[in-house]
Amino acid sequence: MEKKVVTQKGLNELSFKIIGCAIEVHKQVGPGLLESVYHGCFIEELRLNNLDVKSQVAVPISYKNRSLGTPLKLDLLVNDHIIIELKAVEALIPVFEAQLLTYLKLTNKPKGLLINFHTMNISRSVVSLVTEEFSKLPLQ
Repeated sequence: MEKKVVTQKGLNELSFKIIGCAIEVHKQVGPGLLESVYHGCFIEELRLNNLDVKSQVAVPISYKNRSLGTPLKLDLLVNDHIIIELKAVEALIPVFEAQLLTYLKLTNKPKGLLINFHTMNISRSVVSLVTEEFSKLPLQ
């Protein structure tokens, strides 16, 4: 099986599809629920849209080739390229972006999305982060 080349355009299109899935979940269940409810519904919606989703992925922490204790766990990894950090909070605070950036750097993934379901408009509140890995990818 031929491996598809990942491009910046492809990841941006995938991000758009992921955000569409988040909007659909938000339409169906609305704001104000616990994060765990959105987590389960969002996984189902992503899978209904033929996306490969891994949940609660362990992110090892190492320093100078030594493992440092218990790994972190990221919320979702979509198509092995985009990390999703889910929240259901009144306001996003900087530590949430730092959390996503940490996962991106430790895994060398190119792109991440911070999605807060406790909002009236998902698409306006999504935070998208890219890493140096993203800039290394071909544009198209």
